Amino acid sequence: MLPIAIDFDSLQWESSLPGARFKVYREGARQIRLLEFSSDFVEPVWCEKGHIGFVLDGTLEVDFNGRVEVYPQGSGIFISAGSAAAHKARSITPVVRLVLVEDV
Repeated sequence: MLPIAIDFDSLQWESSLPGARFKVYREGARQIRLLEFSSDFVEPVWCEKGHIGFVLDGTLEVDFNGRVEVYPQGSGIFISAGSAAAHKARSITPVVRLVLVEDV
């Protein structure tokens, strides 16, 4: 595969839940997402997907079944896939923006 420059400005925002929106580029079994959560976002179920990313703006809080981790602007994120790393995210600032690389 040749290198690709992703122009997020040309991609449309998508939304699956209130308070969350994203832009996504998929290539094969991988994707990169630009996400934006507002403080209104409430994750309804425990996520068991793996994520690797970087917090661009704001502060993200992730609850790992009672163990809470805080990721301020500039933090890297590495969350393994599976039930042992089940998690729920929320923005503790008015808006948090991050980039995640994930398996599809």
